[in-house]
Amino acid sequence: MIRFPDGEVIPMTRPYSTDLRERVVAFVEAGHSRHQAAAHFQVSVSFVVKLMKAYRSSGRISARPIGGRRHAKLDAHRIFLVRRVSEKEDITMPELAAELMAETGTQADPASLSRWFLRNGYRVKKNAAGQRARSPGRPPSARGMDQQPAAENAA
Repeated sequence: MIRFPDGEVIPMTRPYSTDLRERVVAFVEAGHSRHQAAAHFQVSVSFVVKLMKAYRSSGRISARPIGGRRHAKLDAHRIFLVRRVSEKEDITMPELAAELMAETGTQADPASLSRWFLRNGYRVKKNAAGQRARSPGRPPSARGMDQQPAAENAA
């Protein structure tokens, strides 16, 4: 159930029972169409289509688990990712995504790589002043101008 601050309560949806699933599969296997099965059992057509696809491909009619932690596909490549970042500390996430694809064939979005590193305790590299580290070729920002000695500003 979901409880809202105003007191409204909405029940969460639950998967259809195994009994209903068995009857839907038997109905379709008896020669009826998926649309007929949906109308007969008062369920959606997409439910019947997905149920029959799962039944035909794996023989499974039970509902998949609800909620729980999804395991990231990047966990399997932990050693590669950590090794690569330690070898080249200034690697960008798009570069790392390209290397991951080339090395393992796993496609990952740069943002998901970044989230994976944060979730696993890796943080953005900071310099001694507590600011994010800049690349060597980047000029100082306008805020840094007032931190220069007055003699340099006058010249």
